[in-house]
Order: sequence, then C-alpha cells, then structure tokens
Amino acid sequence: MQAFFHIFYHEDDMEFLPIKRALLSVTDKSGLEELARFLADNGVELVSTGGTRKMLMNAGIPVTSVSEVTGFPEILGGRVKTLHPHVHAGVLADKDNPEHMATLAKLNLVPFDLICVNLYDFALAVEKAMDLKAAVEQIDIGGPTLLRAGAKNFHSVTVLPDIADYAAFMDELKTNDFKVSLAFRKNMAVKTFGMISGYDHMISEYLGRGEL
Repeated sequence: MQAFFHIFYHEDDMEFLPIKRALLSVTDKSGLEELARFLADNGVELVSTGGTRKMLMNAGIPVTSVSEVTGFPEILGGRVKTLHPHVHAGVLADKDNPEHMATLAKLNLVPFDLICVNLYDFALAVEKAMDLKAAVEQIDIGGPTLLRAGAKNFHSVTVLPDIADYAAFMDELKTNDFKVSLAFRKNMAVKTFGMISGYDHMISEYLGRGEL
C-alpha cells in the first residue's frame, strides 16, 4: 500500500518549480543512474516502472514501483503500466489551481514534478526489419502519453525526454536552489512535442508502406 503524503505548492513557486517527486521510465538507461542518484540524494521521491525500477534497485537507489502507486499490477505484457489516474492526475494537475490541488488531496493523489521518459526504439525495430506484429510491439503508448501530459502541463511539471538534457537539468537544480525555471520547462515542452511528432510520423510512414 502506498504511503500517501501531501506536497504543498504556492503560486509564486511556479516560476521556479521545486522538484520533490519524479517519475522515471526509460528505454535507454544511459546516464540514468547518475541522474537518479542525484535526485535521491537530494530527497526526491522516485517512482518507476519495470526494467527502469530494476536497474535503480540494483544500483542501490531507493525507488517506488508504479504498481505500488496505482494499486494495480503491470498487465498485458507491459502494455498497461502508467495509464492510471494515480499517475496521470499527478502529472496533469495545475499546481496554481486550488481546486486541482484540493481534488488531489481529497483522493489521496500525489503530484509529480518531473517526468523523465524516453520511448521504445521503434526506429531500431524498422532497421532490424522485424515482421509487422513484432514491430507494432515497439510502438510506445504510455511513454508518449506521459510526455504529452507533462509537456502540456509545463507550468507545473518538468518533462525530460532526452538523455542529452540530463546535465543541463541537474545544473538548473544546482543553480536554482533545487528548483527548475519556467523557461527551462517551456523549452523542454517544445522539444518534447517535436520529438513525439517525429516519432508518430516515423510510425505512420512505416505502417503506410502497405506491408501486412
């Protein structure tokens, strides 16, 4: 059972967002241990899925399972892991909106401040010339959903879609008393929507080849 707690935010915090709770779910785990250890050492609660959680646990980094947060197991071979109100309400809540925050508190939902996600490598599936059924399994659903939600809600959440930005993100926190500026969050949102657009276009191109 998840130990629920409440995190309080104020409107003046949103120019510089404190990072207190993070969701980490990545396919490419390069650089993740350094990032996760940096966050954990600074008191950030880490929530993670499947292989990402296993890697963090093996590295001795404290991490909570998404299943513990949702109260529901990962199912359908991992197709359904993060698609749950206990996750998405915490990502989409507007921290400047008292009604949103009151709803979270009433329902024992906890907000997220950081969404660090990268996607299943569909390009690799295409490169390997997998058959259609196998390639389709490499189409990420939960990842883009989390990224889009975090990018939409950049006023209240930091979204981190690219390993190349881990160092800049950590520098943001070191420079700003462990908070992330609105400008950085907006830049990450712009990058996120661009990456998702490219990902969807690649899938559309592949499926449009007419091969069955």
